[in-house]
Amino acid sequence: MVSSLLVLGRALRPSAPYHGWRIAALIVLAITGIAWLFWRGAAGYVGSCAWFLLLFLPAIGLRKMTELATQGNYKSARKLGAALQILHPSPELRDQIRLFHQLESQGSHRAAAGPVPIEQETARRARGSQLRNAPAVLVLILLNAVVFLFEISVGDSNDPEVLHRIGALEPYAVVVRGEYWRLFTALFLHGGFAHLGFNLFALYVLGPPLERSIGTMRFVLCYLISGLASGAGVVGLTLIGLVHPVQLVGASGCIMGIVGAWAGFLMRHRHAPHAKQRLGNVVMIVAIQVAFDLSTPQVSMSAHLCGLIAGLFLGLFLAPSAVDGGLDAA
Repeated sequence: MVSSLLVLGRALRPSAPYHGWRIAALIVLAITGIAWLFWRGAAGYVGSCAWFLLLFLPAIGLRKMTELATQGNYKSARKLGAALQILHPSPELRDQIRLFHQLESQGSHRAAAGPVPIEQETARRARGSQLRNAPAVLVLILLNAVVFLFEISVGDSNDPEVLHRIGALEPYAVVVRGEYWRLFTALFLHGGFAHLGFNLFALYVLGPPLERSIGTMRFVLCYLISGLASGAGVVGLTLIGLVHPVQLVGASGCIMGIVGAWAGFLMRHRHAPHAKQRLGNVVMIVAIQVAFDLSTPQVSMSAHLCGLIAGLFLGLFLAPSAVDGGLDAA
């Protein structure tokens, strides 16, 4: 609810160039409000699912739009772009829609003259699948899935006893028993299929463009170090009494590390085209995540924030000084 109100207020400003965020915020407010009336305990999850769909489905649609343009189907690409503009309002998308309209109207001339440089660049970026050029993301998705299959083979993935036996993070076990390996194993365990699905889909959407921008090895370092810092941060905060001892599992700290690394990367290259706009998108993701954490007591905000902060510094430190061909799409 909080994130929806923030976005709605931003969209209602007179200087706001688009009304898409207003529509998205109103939809989420309505869905979350209904959930609050009838399923109060699950309202946070319902609202976060709505935001999840409204934020990440456009990312998939943008890739489909690029594929259509590469195939020369500019009419379909333009229509899809116009629909996506409602949920993904940006000057870049508006310019792409205009370009598709021009190419559609000049189709016969284009066929005789050959592809224009912009189309060649579009085709270059569209080659291959989303994961084919991101081997680390593919391996991490498969590894998380395999570990989850192991979880359900030994018991209920939501059973704290089962999770304890196979490596869940517990501050007491780490500090008193010296079981530091739990900081690592907990990153690949998940409390149920929905938990796994959310994290893997976020990794699928946010991971490949970051891996292509900073390199595979740097990406792996960001992912793992952010996750370890997330768990270590929770243990430290528990020791000083700022958070209550809880059992933690999941790649959420790693995912928030990716978000933080994106922020650091974009800050490092803030003068690149569209960097400030994409940084604004990252800030919006963080705001939505914080609002979800506040409304859902079952999740650990401290773990998410520790992963985010670690990823931010890693993004600043590991970002290459120069990026060939500009920034990849965030």
